[in-house]
Amino acid sequence: MSQQPAGPLAGLRVLDLTRVLAGPTCTQMLGDLGAEVIKVERPEAGDDTRGFAPPFWPETKESAYFLGVNRNKKSVTLDIAKPAGQAIIHQLLESCDILVENFKVGALAKYGLGWEQLHPKYPRLIYCSITGFGQTGPYAPRPGYDSLIQAMGGVMSLTGEPDGLPQKVGVPVADLFAGLYGCVGVLAAVNHRHATGEGQQVDIGMMDTHVAWLANQGMNYLATGENPPRLGNQHPNIVPYQVFPSKDGHIVLSVGNDPTFERFCKLVGREDLLADPKFATNAKRVENRQLVTDTLTPVMQSRTTKEWVETLEAAKIGCGPINKLSEVFADPHIVARNCVVEMEHASGATVKVIANPVRLSATPPTYRAAPPTLGQHSDEVLAGLGLTAEEIATLRAGGVV
Repeated sequence: MSQQPAGPLAGLRVLDLTRVLAGPTCTQMLGDLGAEVIKVERPEAGDDTRGFAPPFWPETKESAYFLGVNRNKKSVTLDIAKPAGQAIIHQLLESCDILVENFKVGALAKYGLGWEQLHPKYPRLIYCSITGFGQTGPYAPRPGYDSLIQAMGGVMSLTGEPDGLPQKVGVPVADLFAGLYGCVGVLAAVNHRHATGEGQQVDIGMMDTHVAWLANQGMNYLATGENPPRLGNQHPNIVPYQVFPSKDGHIVLSVGNDPTFERFCKLVGREDLLADPKFATNAKRVENRQLVTDTLTPVMQSRTTKEWVETLEAAKIGCGPINKLSEVFADPHIVARNCVVEMEHASGATVKVIANPVRLSATPPTYRAAPPTLGQHSDEVLAGLGLTAEEIATLRAGGVV
């Protein structure tokens, strides 16, 4: 790893027993913030996402998917189903502060690596478990998958056109939120340990985290007892706050309050709407959603998206184009914020990764090591435990490493 300032979590060591997306999202965040992360992978196969391809990164054998959530980690191949592999895990735990895993409930206990087994031996260890449905409850034994959680957690019922099919979000948000909540839980547990010296288990269920971010729509249901309908690209509580057709495409118009709506009406020459009780307040506009949409659609179709963005931004009215990813990554603001980072990969290629969005003025995230090749650091980490080259060779010959 390169010699950059290590970040606010420098000195913490993480044993990463995760794979795919939710768990690796958690551990990459910890690594970006300075923790040393040792990622344990299955010999020969590795993390499942190494095979989630194409696309592979050009001039490498690495999937783009894997590269997205595995920087700032050391890869060690280890068969934890074998006693010799379990013994190495225990050697690593002697110097680790945090263990993060996303095995099915109870799976690690078969290898003597469950929370109840490890806590008495390593009382300072913070043990984060990320599963589909958490450690308790009737669904705890079930596997969790992003689209399944989006369906069962309600988000699919809220997403899509009113007369269309329920839709999942275009990126795996259930996995991502579980990983981020896992990181929050770990950091809270680290602070608790600073105060008490005690470790604890962090129990993250993807279903729980999904329900937690139902946010205003979840509250709308709790307040009324009525299932919110799918509204396509409209907002359930604010109107107009939606996609409109423009002269040459589409635009998002976000009118967040009544004073902004007043400015908008004056700007587009529709002051008459301000005298109409059906348009006078946001509550009335929500009640008359279709009327507002039908009235403003021809207005918005009168100019191009670019013309609207320039005009509305000058009046401090929320708006924006609907960018493809090619436009997102070329956007001057994204470029100015350094949202893409280039890293030197072990293959010799340069890979691009999406930057950590947490901006800390004194201890910013660092990019110390590109996502590792499978087992790239096995010898280094095992030698650090005191194993000789001969012992490592014997473990490798036995399929443990």
